[in-house]
Amino acid sequence: MATVTSATSSGVLVGRSRSLLVTLLALVLGAGVLVSVPVAPASASAATAPVAARQAAAAPFQSYQGTRAQLRKMKRGQVIKTRTLTYSVQGIPLPIRVVQLLYRTTDQRGRATWNATSILKPPVALHPDRVVAYGSFYDSLNPLDGPSYAVAGGRSSGTSAVHAETALVTPFLLAGYSVVMADTQGRTADFAAGPEYGYTTLDSLRAALASPAAGIAAQPDIALFGYSGGAIATNWAATLAPTYAPDINRRLVGAAEGGVLVAPDNNLPYVSGSQVWAGVAPMALVGAARAFGIDLRRYLSARGKRIFRALQKAPIADVLGRYPGLRFEQLVKRRYRDPASIPEYVRTVNQLNLGLRRSPTVPMFIGQGAGGEVEGTPGDKPGIGPGDGVMIAGDVRTLARKYCNAGTRVRYQQYPLSHFTTVPLWLPDAIAWTEARFAGRAAPSSCGSIPPGTSLARLKVRR
Repeated sequence: MATVTSATSSGVLVGRSRSLLVTLLALVLGAGVLVSVPVAPASASAATAPVAARQAAAAPFQSYQGTRAQLRKMKRGQVIKTRTLTYSVQGIPLPIRVVQLLYRTTDQRGRATWNATSILKPPVALHPDRVVAYGSFYDSLNPLDGPSYAVAGGRSSGTSAVHAETALVTPFLLAGYSVVMADTQGRTADFAAGPEYGYTTLDSLRAALASPAAGIAAQPDIALFGYSGGAIATNWAATLAPTYAPDINRRLVGAAEGGVLVAPDNNLPYVSGSQVWAGVAPMALVGAARAFGIDLRRYLSARGKRIFRALQKAPIADVLGRYPGLRFEQLVKRRYRDPASIPEYVRTVNQLNLGLRRSPTVPMFIGQGAGGEVEGTPGDKPGIGPGDGVMIAGDVRTLARKYCNAGTRVRYQQYPLSHFTTVPLWLPDAIAWTEARFAGRAAPSSCGSIPPGTSLARLKVRR
């Protein structure tokens, strides 16, 4: 099995990232504190915030004023409107210029829709021909928690996750790369609806390349990069690019991800009863039902209905640790305690299973933790085994082996840590791997040495 390794110095980018590691540790390991502490209501301090930042946060930039017919005629990735602002963290401006685009994309049901993306510009554009598509782990059911709101001065527990991610993207900005950060969950915050994350990511790159304001070279190299919720965007974008966006796929040099959601039907029993992560299951059910247009109320128990109502606009910060020990069986009526007895559930999870989709055609770096007991999730459930507390190591290994068998070059790294504590080790590894792809070096491969994992077979309805 792959062992834990710390990153070795690899070029200017990794060297710079080391100087930020202390800040990263404080922000990422403290993310649970950052996002779980209630944010004080706007008060006198808000009055002293820069006027431009307050106006940007309040402006309805993310709204679309045209007709549906006009939208359907637009090309995917077509820019609808543009604005430029200064990156703001909880009302504090940073020396980062942001170009925001509203663009045409596709939702989970294949309908034309619109979405926002933020292009973070480096202080010095050393490499206008290099772009990092960064998948944010904002993980919220509230559209107002998306990155486009957060970087414009949004102040809430939901936007704090994006603010913590500033440390993760800073190394790329210092290296002179543009960072494209889409509202990956779409304009209705369809949490856990993986294909939609892929569509929004790919179309955001189309928009960024088409916009003169973005200042990106005509034919740039693009790397996909993301952890946790950001890995959903990264993997689905890499998976869908050959067919949905071959123009973008030709520009991709690789995809680096960690803490990967592979087959939601396996994650449901894995997090069931967890002391920290149990509440993510109903949160994902709310997001997927919203994305696919499914009404789950007829299956829910009285307690399930109360929880689902409470989660309609909840960010993950308000869910972690709030439902300790919660099990799926408590959310539904007795006759639906086996989720496979619900046809809509079976159809949905099969569509969200990466193991049932085609393999990416670009090199992959995949990191995964396997010490989830630290975050309250046992790793001894039959047929599932260990994970990082929310994502399953066996699922990720099986996916990596599938990609290897299809000819994709995969470097797989497993860490004996939990979801949160894996980040400080995964990040420098992922940055070093990404820098090597930009430099044109051959992608390393773990294929042939990745241990077997869990089943990713298609779920069937059980009567």
